[in-house]
Amino acid sequence: MDLFSLPPLAALLDAVYAAMMWLTDILQPVAGDASAAVAIVLLTLTVRTALIPVGVSQAKAEQTRARLAPRLRAIQKRYKSDRERQQREMMKLYADENTSPFAGFLPVLAQAPVVGIIYALFLHTSIAGHPNALLAEQLAGVPLGTSVLGSLGTIDPGIGVVFGILIAIVCVVAEITRRALRAPVAGADADADASPLTSAGAQRALGLLQYATAVVLLFVPLAAALYLTVTVAWTLVQRLLLRRRYPLPQV
Repeated sequence: MDLFSLPPLAALLDAVYAAMMWLTDILQPVAGDASAAVAIVLLTLTVRTALIPVGVSQAKAEQTRARLAPRLRAIQKRYKSDRERQQREMMKLYADENTSPFAGFLPVLAQAPVVGIIYALFLHTSIAGHPNALLAEQLAGVPLGTSVLGSLGTIDPGIGVVFGILIAIVCVVAEITRRALRAPVAGADADADASPLTSAGAQRALGLLQYATAVVLLFVPLAAALYLTVTVAWTLVQRLLLRRRYPLPQV
């Protein structure tokens, strides 16, 4: 069942759609045929700006987890044979530090409805019983409802060029993210009980996950691909700035 077929959600999605079409019309004299694409970029920037507190919360939580990691590993090692005592001591440490193992996750969940509405706007061909005209708008001659997977078998170099540029941007962002924001790696002389996530192999695997968005771009409409590209670029810049403000301790 499509949740956005329910009257309240359908009305909300239709309101967002109407706002986007209004913004597209406003931008038409300036951006021409790319007005809808520019509107998507502006929408993305607005949403990411509103979600800056979520990023700050995540950065603080990441710093706290990294700072507490050695003490948590020590507790795990000390009470290896007593899991109940181990859990009590770990929770006591979190309480003493005025944090929790779930710090930073709740704000992420809170943004899910907003992101869900955005994706629904770009993925639904009809909204509240009428066609989604936003997907008929174009960027460089490619309709915003076009996807790479859906265009297989057609001969349109414009699709390859537009999606190729977006995928290239996402890959560049992924590589910068992998290099600049990797977690400190435990060295050979580190505690033997260090978290597996800090190992060199785990970090390489996590680094490859940065490229997952580039793969997703092959399956989603151009409107969603544009949203994702702007989002990952914004996220990189935001994380770089926040990492400077909340640096991780070195292992």
